[in-house]
Amino acid sequence: MNKLNKGLFGLTGKAKESLIQKALDKRSAREPEAETARRVSVASRLPVSDDLCRFDKLAGYRDLMVQRLAAEQLNISNPFFRLHEGTATATSVIDGQECINFSSYNYLDLSGHPRVSQAAKDAIDRYGTSVSASRPVSGERPVQQALERALATLHGTEDAVVFVSGHATNVTSIGYLFGPKDLVLHDALIHNSVLQGIQLSGAFRLSFPHNDWQALGRMLEQRRHEFERVLIVVEGIYSMDGDHPDLPRFIELKQRHRAFLMVDEAHSIGVMGERGRGIAEHYSVAGSDVDIWMGTLSKAMAGCGGYIAGEQALIDHLKFSAPGFLYSVGMPAPMAAASLEAIRVMEEEPQRVRQLRERSQYFLARARERGLDTGLSDGYSVVPLLCGSSIKAVRLSNLLLDRGINVQPIVYPAVEEKLARLRFFISCAHTEAQIDTTLAAISDVLKEL
Repeated sequence: MNKLNKGLFGLTGKAKESLIQKALDKRSAREPEAETARRVSVASRLPVSDDLCRFDKLAGYRDLMVQRLAAEQLNISNPFFRLHEGTATATSVIDGQECINFSSYNYLDLSGHPRVSQAAKDAIDRYGTSVSASRPVSGERPVQQALERALATLHGTEDAVVFVSGHATNVTSIGYLFGPKDLVLHDALIHNSVLQGIQLSGAFRLSFPHNDWQALGRMLEQRRHEFERVLIVVEGIYSMDGDHPDLPRFIELKQRHRAFLMVDEAHSIGVMGERGRGIAEHYSVAGSDVDIWMGTLSKAMAGCGGYIAGEQALIDHLKFSAPGFLYSVGMPAPMAAASLEAIRVMEEEPQRVRQLRERSQYFLARARERGLDTGLSDGYSVVPLLCGSSIKAVRLSNLLLDRGINVQPIVYPAVEEKLARLRFFISCAHTEAQIDTTLAAISDVLKEL
């Protein structure tokens, strides 16, 4: 019941329970009499409640039910799982309508690039669509190794290792490397994958206020001596807010307190720095100044999966022992080839990174001129538009789609209800005209709301 009383859609706990009961009553009405009798009969013989073995009684499902029912009563259509009919770049076709698209991580417009697509096709012809087992079992493919070398070069580290899932990269790496005698300190807005990894590790967890290196310093002064190893985790660009940490300050703290520093560059690699080499290039720090570089291949690098880059001992350790690598299928050659070619195009065409930065700054500046609340965004590829409620965010998203603009809402529980937002992902392929059209439409629709 606690989760249901958090103010979702502005509903009281009593109102939510009423919605849920209505849905359950509808379900019961549709259920055949024999099935209902069977449930009652079985329940009468069990020593525990039937609710404990029903998915529709799970707390998470009940939260979802509240959202759906509230949307139905308010006549709000579902903005999620929209069907794209082709490559999603600065534009996309949704239900037959071409839209300006702000809901894809295709920052450098490399997903769908002819060279990237051809590299994947060539890899299919040579290696097939799957390596069919983990890499220790099925063996290596040259393209996997070439991608890891390219990633290590990108970060200025000794080596790198790729995983088939970005989320699983954080989960398995943190979960394996740290344990119950250790402490993990993370930014309050850190990604779910990091939290899942910490939980798996059994390490003691503390969060520090967003981007507040001074608060982190005080926490280290007070608690460092209580633990064997300490890991600090931050992101290069925070995917919900579009801002970034003062990395040199965090490096200084980790050195002073003999801790490890991990930077999740999912949204900053290919985005920050003159050549797209991420937050290290942005601040002109050495790759070796950070112990664990993490990134994903599904954004600027036009593929799928994640990676860890760092010193040789770290990478060897993960390759031979991390469950998410050792017991998982290896990255398919077509995906590795696509990301490898994307890195090559990025390095050969630095204007893509420069144009992405210019378009992002243009969007941010014009939005603020219109008095729109863009939160903490620094104008690096991610710009939120804070709406104040989940209902408003969803309605705004749907009304913009009617005007040919696709942007997804971020609603409770992904963010606090009062911080519900639209999240704009900017691409180097967006034009100033598309941005102006979008911001004008937002201003008009907000007046309607």
